[in-house]
Amino acid sequence: MHTDLVAALDIGGTKIAGALVDSGGELLVRAQRPTPPGGDGEQVMSALYEVVDELTESPLWPDARTVGIGSAGPVDAKAGTVSPVNIPGWREYPVVRGVRERTGGLPVTLVGDGVAMAAAEHWQGAARGRTDALCMVVSTGVGGGLVLGGELHPGPSGNAGHIGHISVDLDGDSCPCGGRGCVERIASGPNIARRALDRGWRPGPDGDASAAAVAAAARAGDPVAAASFERAARALAAGIAATATLVEVEIAVVGGGVAKAGEVLFAPLRRALGEYATLSFVKGLEIAPAQMGTDAGLIGAAAACRDLGER
Repeated sequence: MHTDLVAALDIGGTKIAGALVDSGGELLVRAQRPTPPGGDGEQVMSALYEVVDELTESPLWPDARTVGIGSAGPVDAKAGTVSPVNIPGWREYPVVRGVRERTGGLPVTLVGDGVAMAAAEHWQGAARGRTDALCMVVSTGVGGGLVLGGELHPGPSGNAGHIGHISVDLDGDSCPCGGRGCVERIASGPNIARRALDRGWRPGPDGDASAAAVAAAARAGDPVAAASFERAARALAAGIAATATLVEVEIAVVGGGVAKAGEVLFAPLRRALGEYATLSFVKGLEIAPAQMGTDAGLIGAAAACRDLGER
C-alpha cells in the first residue's frame, strides 16, 4: 500500500521522463518520451502529456498527491513558466498550468533541473546529511543548485545556484546567455570537445568527437585532450570557489555526463580548487562525484516537491 506518492517529471532537451515516487525515493512507475527535436511548443507539450497520461493510467495514480517538475532552465517558479535554452519552442511556456489541468488540478511545484539535482543528492546522495552544499550538473550545459542551512534554496524564481553562468574569464568567449567567459562556455561537454578540436585533437576512426571521446584520449595520454579537461576543471574550480566564498558550502557535488570522465576531470579539479579556494573558511571544501545517476532528475523533482511543498 503506497500513500502520498509524488508524480515527478524531468524535462530536458533530449528526453521527458516521468515517475511515481514514494516517500522512500523508490520509483514505482516510469514513463519516458524523446523530446521532439526542434519541436514547436505544442509538440513538446504533447510528448509531456503522453508521459503524464501514462502515469495517470497506473493503478497507483489515485495515491498521487502532488506533482514535482524539474525542467531545463531558466524556469520561473512564480509564473509557472519555462524557457529552456535547448527547447527553442518553449519561451515563457505555461507548463505548470498545462500539467495541473492534465492531472485533475493537483498542486504542482516547479524547479530548475540543477535545483532538482541538488534536492536529489541532498535527500539520498553525496550531500546527504550536509547542511550546506553546492550540487552541479556538467553535461551539455552546466547547471547547479544549493542547499543552505539544511534546506533546498531554489531562490524566488527557482534558478538559484545556476553556476554555469558565473563569469570566470572576463575577456573570454561570448556565451549564448549574453555574458562572457561563463563556466558553461568552458566546462560543458560540447565546449570541452570544441576546445580540443580547435587545438588539434582528432577523433579516432569511429569519428566520435564527443567530450567522452576526448576523455578517453586524455586517459590514453593525449596532451591536447588532457589540456582541454584541465581548462574545464579550472573554470569549474573558479566557479565553485566563488560560490563557496559567497555562501560557505562544505561540499561541492559534481554530476552529469562530463563527470563520468572520472579522474580525468576530478584530479585537475581538486588541484585547481586548491589554488582558488584559499581563504580559511573555504579551504576544507570537499569535492565529490554525484551518486544519483540518471534518475537524479526524477528523484530530485519529487524531493523538491516534498521540501518546498511543505514550506
